[in-house]
Amino acid sequence: MQRTDAIAAIESALTEVLDREVTDTQQSTRLFEDLHLDSTSVLELLMSLEDSAGIEVDPEEIDADDFQTVGTLTDFVLASTGAPAGEPVAAAAH
Repeated sequence: MQRTDAIAAIESALTEVLDREVTDTQQSTRLFEDLHLDSTSVLELLMSLEDSAGIEVDPEEIDADDFQTVGTLTDFVLASTGAPAGEPVAAAAH
């Protein structure tokens, strides 16, 4: 999974969980302060990401730091899929 795919999956999950369109997020968009997530919506977000991104989340491995921004959540999703977190956004598959 490429970084752009992970961000698209996150935006789609956020749209579903928040019941409003969430697009064009920045890496620095804060999940709690800017998008107004709470603990319940984080759980819903994780369940949605498990379905859409094909990841499995072990509750024992969840760290609050992973949910600070869209960027940190993207790193978490990529790590959960085994993709390198630092993969360039414009990486093209050859």
